[in-house]
Amino acid sequence: MLTVEWSQERGWGRPYIKPFQNLTLHPASSALHYSVELFEGMKAFRGTDQRIRLFRPMLNMERMYRSAMRACLPVFDQAELLECICQLISIDQDWVPCSDSASLYIRPTFIGTEPSLGVSKSGYALLFVILGPVGPYFPTGSFSPISLLADPRFVRAWMGGVGDCKVGGNYGPTIYVQNEAAKKGCQQVLWLYGDDHQVTEVGTMNIFMYWTDEHGDLELVTPPLNGIILPGVVRQSLLDLGRKWGEFKVSERVFTMADLLKGLHENRVKEVFGSGTACVVCPINHILYQGQSYHIPTMENGPDVAKRFLKELTDIQYGRVSSDWVHPV
Repeated sequence: MLTVEWSQERGWGRPYIKPFQNLTLHPASSALHYSVELFEGMKAFRGTDQRIRLFRPMLNMERMYRSAMRACLPVFDQAELLECICQLISIDQDWVPCSDSASLYIRPTFIGTEPSLGVSKSGYALLFVILGPVGPYFPTGSFSPISLLADPRFVRAWMGGVGDCKVGGNYGPTIYVQNEAAKKGCQQVLWLYGDDHQVTEVGTMNIFMYWTDEHGDLELVTPPLNGIILPGVVRQSLLDLGRKWGEFKVSERVFTMADLLKGLHENRVKEVFGSGTACVVCPINHILYQGQSYHIPTMENGPDVAKRFLKELTDIQYGRVSSDWVHPV
């Protein structure tokens, strides 16, 4: 693991790579009481050439930097942190799976360690990184469709909040709703926002819809970065690829459950899928909303677009296709 300590008096200390071990924290540490903490999620991939690659890691560093500013934790040199992470992976490279269906998960974490009670800016902090090999995120497999619970009684984030930051406070309170989804046979939660039930994001994924819009044009649409959803690295990559293909309209805009249901009724919805570091691309085939289960014809339509996205992304991640999106370790 990697650890780096910071204090208001001394600034950043030296980074240390050490054997995986427990942390020792003061019982009044601000992370434990006031959720002064944040984290990131990244992966390292081993290609058939045995080279290890990271996928667009500077996007993670930039997002972590923004989260740190919002949490009043100290800012850091993004390139230096990435270099430290690469050194850690290089030492632990035997843990990177030799498989094109597995990878090494990387969890940078940043916590306030102020040893006193009081809601204020932390004068002490600890940045650490842990690693672990992972396979497919969902137990059903790497590309099996999942179902979502969309319940407008529950809200994940709101305007002016921290929905666009990767802080623990965005995740802990969602566990209750995730359990409610599981009781109803759903794998994830689709978070809605506002009186018009805007579609925002899924528990561990951003969400995309590929459909024929009301003007008769093929469109790939995903909710905008308006402060209530996480700016996902894979989300941005799908937008970049879709625009590069130039075969359909690519939009970042608000759409509601009413829009989705109208599209389903008129047979205009072709595919709905999620994107994220954990799942990469994941098809969605049911949404449970206001007591009714709505079938999404994602798998009946291939799903051509979702499969194409998954192939192009994994070809890049595992080095089967050269790209400036990868960072060699």
